[in-house]
Amino acid sequence: MKRCLYRAEWLGEEKESAAFFGSGGLSVSLKEAMVRLHVDYLSLFAAGKQLFLYYEYLAEPATPEQMLPEAGQQLAAWPGGEPGRRWAPLADIFHYQRPVSAEHWKRRNTAGKPYGRLAMLKPEAAASYIYYHYQYQEERPGDGDKYGIIGLHENVLFFYAEQPDTREPAPYEGKLKTSLRPDNWAEVMEPHFVKWEGSPAGQELWKNMELLLEVRSLSGKRGVRHA
Repeated sequence: MKRCLYRAEWLGEEKESAAFFGSGGLSVSLKEAMVRLHVDYLSLFAAGKQLFLYYEYLAEPATPEQMLPEAGQQLAAWPGGEPGRRWAPLADIFHYQRPVSAEHWKRRNTAGKPYGRLAMLKPEAAASYIYYHYQYQEERPGDGDKYGIIGLHENVLFFYAEQPDTREPAPYEGKLKTSLRPDNWAEVMEPHFVKWEGSPAGQELWKNMELLLEVRSLSGKRGVRHA
């Protein structure tokens, strides 16, 4: 089981992205591609024109372009990487658990719902932020939502998780035997962020994103769900 996070930028009006990804034809072709590529789960979020994609595949690597070819001309090209690429990968810098098997990763709460949040790191604080999160991840595996993960691209953070939380012990030990994670975690983390101006209360650091699309392929218990 492999987990992937990608970022893209919508070229048109903000409201058009929800209509495009919510179209029935696109949903059908996407689910067919997921079955073919053994992609078990996918969700897509928006923050203005920024799009954030999370998915899981079971076998050979699968790319956003393979699943969403119709989206290519609707998205800006990202510099770097392959010429003309539309989806930029985010690095997994933190997760509460990592999948060890398909059975371990199976979602048993079919009523659960994904959510995404967005944050901006101060560039000079990136190394510190990653250091603290690796320490937390390997000292306390399983300490939060089983599916919670943070990806980093440039100085942008994408946090994916599911509600209600799935809390269960990780089936493995962390790589660190230390106990150095700060107890005043929120206080230590706050200086790492660029605050969002004019944000709603409680979203000064992490801004909630709009869920555009959620698809489960192989489980068969829930197909396509639009926000």
